[in-house]
Amino acid sequence: MLSRPVPLDPETLLSAYARGVFPMGDRDGRIRWYTADPRGVIPLETFHIPGTLRQLVNRAPDRGGFDIRVCGQNRAGGTWINEELVAAYVRLHQLGFAHSVECYQDGHLAGGLYGVSLGAAFFGESMFHRVRDASKVALVYLVRRLRDREFELLDTQASTEHLRRFGCVDVPAAEYLHRLRSALAKKRYFT
Repeated sequence: MLSRPVPLDPETLLSAYARGVFPMGDRDGRIRWYTADPRGVIPLETFHIPGTLRQLVNRAPDRGGFDIRVCGQNRAGGTWINEELVAAYVRLHQLGFAHSVECYQDGHLAGGLYGVSLGAAFFGESMFHRVRDASKVALVYLVRRLRDREFELLDTQASTEHLRRFGCVDVPAAEYLHRLRSALAKKRYFT
């Protein structure tokens, strides 16, 4: 964790991501900067779709949009997404760097995720669901999109039990930074 306050303007955010650093709002309302060792990544070439999820993926359409507030709603123990972060990511979205993948059921937002793309790297920030498995379906759509556009790195910040079901692994910080530098050297477009 880095403790000094840093502005959340787009240039600062993109520079931080390019160095493997990400912001989070803590329970006290302050935004702090973090890095992780080991770092969670989902290797795109070995992404695994659990069998029970395959049926849902073919039936659930995704749509674009961008409202990260939804990622912080109804979370047990609170959320790291505060209004200052919302404004910062909306600015990144307007500049073409922050993106979301959303799933709908019967015309209503069921789940999704959002993150930041830079070079051939995608930095996953948050997932949410209102309908069971909707965030998992969004993750499958994200990986498909990243593969189609020849991205190389899907950064999850941490490897959780939930993400390990999809093939997420921990990599040492030095290896992560090597992968990150390689991905940043390439120009890819998320949309």
